[in-house]
Amino acid sequence: MQVVHPSTLHPSASLVGMNKSVLRKMDQRGPRYTSYPTADRFTSDFAVTDYLHAVSDRRSMSAWRALSLYLHIPFCDTICYYCACNKIVTKNRSKAALYLSYLKREISMQGSLFSGMNQVEQLHFGGGTPTYLSDEQMGDLMEHIRRCFTLAPDHVGEYSIEIDPRTVSVQRVHKLREQGFNRISLGVQDFDPEVQQAVNRVQSEEQTLEIIRAARDAGFRSVSVDLIYGLPKQNVMSMSRTLAKVVAASPDRIAVYNYAHMPQLFKTQRQIKEEDLPSADSKLDMLSLCIRHLTAAGYVYIGMDHFAKPTDDLAVAQQQGRLHRNFQGYSTHSETDLVACGVSAISAVGGSYSQNEKTLDGYYARLENATLPIARGIQLGMDDVLRRLIIQRLMCNFELSINSLEIAYPIVFREYFAAEMDKLKQLEEDGLIKIEPEWITVEPKGRLLIRNICMVFDRYLNQERDKAASENKDAPQRYSQTV
Repeated sequence: MQVVHPSTLHPSASLVGMNKSVLRKMDQRGPRYTSYPTADRFTSDFAVTDYLHAVSDRRSMSAWRALSLYLHIPFCDTICYYCACNKIVTKNRSKAALYLSYLKREISMQGSLFSGMNQVEQLHFGGGTPTYLSDEQMGDLMEHIRRCFTLAPDHVGEYSIEIDPRTVSVQRVHKLREQGFNRISLGVQDFDPEVQQAVNRVQSEEQTLEIIRAARDAGFRSVSVDLIYGLPKQNVMSMSRTLAKVVAASPDRIAVYNYAHMPQLFKTQRQIKEEDLPSADSKLDMLSLCIRHLTAAGYVYIGMDHFAKPTDDLAVAQQQGRLHRNFQGYSTHSETDLVACGVSAISAVGGSYSQNEKTLDGYYARLENATLPIARGIQLGMDDVLRRLIIQRLMCNFELSINSLEIAYPIVFREYFAAEMDKLKQLEEDGLIKIEPEWITVEPKGRLLIRNICMVFDRYLNQERDKAASENKDAPQRYSQTV
């Protein structure tokens, strides 16, 4: 049972005014913790048989939990220079038809595995651009899903899809609602024309607002908008104008992501001129602006980069201690196992994570051999599960009950995490957290740096950095900046 601190933080508490010297010190590279252990810790030692064991263990449980289902559609019409997603840019629509034939095979296999315990309460289409698929292809795919899984009624289930407003019409939005989607997420990034040109994503304000209006008219339960700060040619003034337009459109949720410029890892980002990127101080100013503007407009700061209206399910779940975090970000369905289908998709079943093949050829080859396309994964031990719970509680609730952990696990917290406590004390001195005998609470300003706080409990990350330091080497630069 979730333990709730008597002084539960109000998400509207002041989040600005952070000392810039502290922010600069804490601006390191670190995971976003959509999972723990993070995906870079997965290994090929984890095989399909391990996943089958995880499903079998789930079946042996006396009470089955509902499922969350994720489908990855990797295709895009055009390339956005900032994008770090696993995508395939092509105008050859036959590639999508071929992909769908294999994707449906995988869905059928997963549906058979979960037969009798396949109630789905959460469905999410991501990519790429899911609306790359035609109306007919999307309808056929949704029908196939319903044949293989049991979808909860519309008023219970959360069925979401990411869209590019440039790829859909008003009629298409209504069709998506008819096909069963009740939540929609729009990529906007920035309305400034110069910024849009610099990242190769030209998208008019009217085009976007028209789709938001269509989603409202079609009866979507929730409309989300994604923004990015730190893009080339971006500044506080352009960000302010974009925020004003977005707030006027009144979406239920707003995500404001920090652009992670890592051209050494993502080739498309090499199209961005580094001299066009805003300075570190300018990025901090934009972040501060976003928090001030959105909270003043009545949005609740959920955490990381997410904001929601107080009546939104995310805000309500956080207040009730039910908020969860998975590979799609923050979620209201904390008691679900995640079954993910498609190239590179990651499942979380029981105490395991598993990831599909990252290339189409590898994905197709596995399915041709009538086997699930799992390429790697990890089986969690007790220490992993404990640390995952701690990171989840901190990311979602911004507080941690030490007593509840000691009741649930055979540990004395301050002894088991002695090294971590030393690091936490430094964060307390910086005003980011408060350590009490029975609680660790993230202070309002610490919410900006929740990734840094969670990194204290990341055993893999700390071992890697300690090893690099002992060898006088730099740790691998695989993560984005935390601020």
